[in-house]
Amino acid sequence: MTDPHETIRWGHDALELEIALDEQGAARLVRLGAPGEKSTAARPCAPLPLVEVTTAGLGRSWSGRHLVNTVLGPRLRHRSHRAGRNGDWHVLTVELHEPETGLTAVVVHRSPDGLPVLRSEVLLRNDGPRTLHLESVASLVAGCLTEGGAEALDAADLLWAENEWFAECRWQRRPLRASSPERSGRFHTTAGRSTQVLAGQGVWSSCGHLPMGGLTDRRSGRTWLWQIEHNGGGWRWECGVRDDTAYAALYGPEAADHGWRHPLEPGAEFRTVPVALALAAEGGPDAAFAALTRYRRATRRPHPDHHRLPVIFNDYMNCLMGDPTTAKLLPLVDAAAEAGAEYFVIDAGWYDDGGSWWSSVGAWEPSAARFPGPKGIHEVLDRIRERGMVPGLWLEPEAVGVDSPVAASLPEEAFFRRDGLRVEEGGGRYHLDLRHPAARAHLDGVVDRLVGEWGVGYLKLDHNTDPGSGTSAHPGEVPAAGLLGHNRAQLDWLDGLLDRHPDLVIENCASGGMRMDHALLSRLQLQSTSDQQDLLRYAPIAAAAPTAVTPEQGAVWAYPLPEDTPDEVALTMANALLGRIHLSGRLTELPPRSRELVHEAVAVHKAIRADLPQAVPAWPLGLPGWEDPWIALALHTPATTYVTAWRRGGEEAVRDLALPHLRGAEVRTEVLYPADSKASAAWHPDTAELTLTLPAAPSAVLLRLTTLSSERC
Repeated sequence: MTDPHETIRWGHDALELEIALDEQGAARLVRLGAPGEKSTAARPCAPLPLVEVTTAGLGRSWSGRHLVNTVLGPRLRHRSHRAGRNGDWHVLTVELHEPETGLTAVVVHRSPDGLPVLRSEVLLRNDGPRTLHLESVASLVAGCLTEGGAEALDAADLLWAENEWFAECRWQRRPLRASSPERSGRFHTTAGRSTQVLAGQGVWSSCGHLPMGGLTDRRSGRTWLWQIEHNGGGWRWECGVRDDTAYAALYGPEAADHGWRHPLEPGAEFRTVPVALALAAEGGPDAAFAALTRYRRATRRPHPDHHRLPVIFNDYMNCLMGDPTTAKLLPLVDAAAEAGAEYFVIDAGWYDDGGSWWSSVGAWEPSAARFPGPKGIHEVLDRIRERGMVPGLWLEPEAVGVDSPVAASLPEEAFFRRDGLRVEEGGGRYHLDLRHPAARAHLDGVVDRLVGEWGVGYLKLDHNTDPGSGTSAHPGEVPAAGLLGHNRAQLDWLDGLLDRHPDLVIENCASGGMRMDHALLSRLQLQSTSDQQDLLRYAPIAAAAPTAVTPEQGAVWAYPLPEDTPDEVALTMANALLGRIHLSGRLTELPPRSRELVHEAVAVHKAIRADLPQAVPAWPLGLPGWEDPWIALALHTPATTYVTAWRRGGEEAVRDLALPHLRGAEVRTEVLYPADSKASAAWHPDTAELTLTLPAAPSAVLLRLTTLSSERC
């Protein structure tokens, strides 16, 4: 047993924290920051306990929109703690106990060596005699995000990202005081009833908002970013003010937003979804996103695709649009190979004989009508391999169409159900419950056939319908609890799939970017960033995508149309050059100059792609706004900085791009794409600004800045 009056200090050279224990042994996180940061906090005082949890019988001591200020949280008492290492990770485990209910909470904090990022999850165990009906439990409660009282709160801005189909990754910023106003005057209050809350819904983890948020000090640039690492819509974060400091509390599913409840029986355990909190002591959101990018790389499943970055052609966008046939595909295969593609993916419709690919999904057998030759679809797959590319196919594994034979062959318990009825959604779709062995066995058989027997090396896993609150397939189960079980089973299924087929490349897609979360991206190799078909609207999505996904995993459509001007073709291709190229469009119909621009772009991407897996992002004009006429994305390594700049419209032909990481350095500036661009650039080392001129609108350019000297401020 540890002395209850001590302070637990833990961390490494990039991040450290302090947990204070009061006289009763209650634990509170009183400091979280970079080593050596000057602290003005009055420790050991902190407003919130280390764990916040509510049950059906024990809710909150202070009502409001928040889920903190619980009754149980302050009653949890420190039992023990231990610190250690697991490879490159520092690990702190703190065990707390509430004697009246018998609830034990084990808080597990992890941080990768050298990175200012904290990963947190909580294990609850019922060591008491009665069932506890959980209604919420925070994966992380950080009640000390600002120091300096009202002045620091007045300078704090909240960050969050709206995320809609065709309009992903739209970051917003507003003062914390807009949602947590100063209420004190003659009488001082320490805890209001308002707080900023974002919550997901349904199966899609990022429909409406990314499962992320942040808090930044507009004076100093000190920034926190957080992400909830969950592959479903059952997540929530809140950020507000308690006792003159800002706090953030991060959750998986809970009762207030999702109707979640979990009966924790005596002896049983429940583990929360993991979350991560990244710090930039200075440098603003760009520095925090750089830390989060490095953390994402450190926490994902290793795969050769993360370093090879092959160019992918997909036949869907601005091309066949779900109507593939042998006659249409064979010329595209040849054109894609000539352009430099290394993978060729046949998208939706390849299995449908009746012209209704939407409601016929599920069996994943090739259409004889679409592929009428004696070899069927294998004629196309063989041509892809003959042209030096790896074949790929589109699947929507969790969906079963009402017209599919699988809808009748699998047991009722293999599907999402509510009130004893199978859930139908999206105009003719059922949803598999991957907790059921028959559902898993069916999908395993499909994948093993396509990959093991057909030689398919790439699967695009899509999901286009949301079956709502979840499934109550098990007795007494609320839908949100069933959904959490399915979400966890999905991750387990994906792990097993990649264990069996370690070289298989899997793309994560859900109506574009409706499942853009780190739980899936820690396993899958690529993320579809959008279904946006307008080249100008795609620019802000492509530029902001590295906020949600590492650059080497962010797949961006490059789909020139035959009627596009050369500037429009170049802009379309430039959208993808600092991510993963998803080449598409009717390449066979492009005029010669457009085809040259496509081939040139692919060659440029191949020349620079080795740098992308080590690069971190920055935004020289700030995070892009949806209507901004100018947008810029930078990716930088220690020696090289790449900048894509877009001018979508407006009268302003010249902009200054801020690149503070190059302050004081002499650099060589090159236009990489398009080679005949009329763009001009001048570097100013003292101000760390690049003055860029783009005479035409719309147009885009890719630049490379190479460091010639190492003197930097």
